[in-house]
Amino acid sequence: MTLLQVDGLTISRASGAGSPLVDDVSFSVEGGEVVGVVGESGSGKTLTGLSLLGLLPDGLVASGSIRFNGRELLTQTKREWERTRGAEIAMVLQDPSSSLHPMLKLGEQLTDHVRQHLGLSKAAAEARAIELLEQVHLSEPKRLLGQYAHQLSGGMKQRVSIAIALACDPKLLIADEPTTALDANIRTGIIALLDELRRETGMGIMFVTHDLAMLSSIADRLNVFRTGEIVEAGYAGGIFRSPQHPYTRVLLDAVPKVPWPLPKEVLS
Repeated sequence: MTLLQVDGLTISRASGAGSPLVDDVSFSVEGGEVVGVVGESGSGKTLTGLSLLGLLPDGLVASGSIRFNGRELLTQTKREWERTRGAEIAMVLQDPSSSLHPMLKLGEQLTDHVRQHLGLSKAAAEARAIELLEQVHLSEPKRLLGQYAHQLSGGMKQRVSIAIALACDPKLLIADEPTTALDANIRTGIIALLDELRRETGMGIMFVTHDLAMLSSIADRLNVFRTGEIVEAGYAGGIFRSPQHPYTRVLLDAVPKVPWPLPKEVLS
């Protein structure tokens, strides 16, 4: 089933000045699959992800069509966007330190989120928070509820961010460079976790990154962005084996030479 269908998405300055920052982009995400969005910094990857949540910076406007579960998002009201974000479409950012509130205990951040969207009682929200921390393989979840973000390692903070994103069982997860700030071993663990959660829940994942080697182990399909446009799209295996666009070949040539795809044992 097509979960997300983006057609002709264009992101421009509201003033009309300059060229579009994202120009006539079209792609889809099916339930249960991982679609990679790859390209260098400034290629329009993150803006595309933000547009799916109605969170474009002031001064930018989106046109075209973004259909989620058959519903057009670009015509939603502010209240409708608030119901969509977090509950149906969630996002994990690259720096967990910036997405977790430094002055609130983790338990408050998790329970406030589920109470707002699911209307749970305080006790039910705490039980859900513990369940979520267990789902992302964090030990002693009850103790963690009483801690602050600065008391956790980078990998633990990212797992908490993923737990918050999963709190309302979203159908689509936008993972925007979710491992950039982590070291190699922790990065592998986070990728394995996302892949496991995708298989368990059936959610679709739009995985935004500049790291093609990482996508080789998780992505079903790829969209290669350059200067706001998709220059190559297709099944990941085919693109890795035989890239058609010169820019894709440049990106692959810049990656350390490893087998494509990465062996499954790397993710274990």
